[in-house]
Amino acid sequence: MKRILNIGTIFGMFVVIGFVVLCFDKQVFVSPEIFRQYLTQFGVWAPCIFIVIQVMQVVFPIIPGGITCVAGVLCFGPVWGFIYNYTSICIGSCINFLLIRKYGKPLLLQISSQKTYDKYVGWIEKGKKFDKLFAIAIFLPVAPDDFLCMLAGLTEMSFKKFVMIITLCKPVSILAYSMGFTSLLMQLSKLLIK
Repeated sequence: MKRILNIGTIFGMFVVIGFVVLCFDKQVFVSPEIFRQYLTQFGVWAPCIFIVIQVMQVVFPIIPGGITCVAGVLCFGPVWGFIYNYTSICIGSCINFLLIRKYGKPLLLQISSQKTYDKYVGWIEKGKKFDKLFAIAIFLPVAPDDFLCMLAGLTEMSFKKFVMIITLCKPVSILAYSMGFTSLLMQLSKLLIK
């Protein structure tokens, strides 16, 4: 059973990665509007596809996060867009934490730069203060959240505590990020139309 689950997981990952590569080939991620048009063709499946893409964006940061957050709000409205963004980013953050918890520093350095690692590795040495610093950083919309979630995987922090911090602190930054960029795009489009 475990082997079947592992094979299923690997197959699923290849399907999702293939889908994201196909989206890149079609230049779906060029702008939130093109991304929105692409998603709407999937009808009732659009939220599921959006969540998968957003999770992939968190785990494999090859898609600009700003585009997917804004597209979520443009496609599904402010309430459902926020819910889908929040759900998928929390799932992706948990996957990042668990991947680094299992595979450690070598994987972290494969995914992120040595420069970023060197900049934040000192946080780990702060012991219990790391948890507070991590919570504050997740709360703020300007921190490198994906990297910090991976860094948390190298610490003594329990998965339960990690999930609690993510679920309680993440909504503020997601709301600020997605709504802020959406408002900016709306203002720019008004200026261009005039």
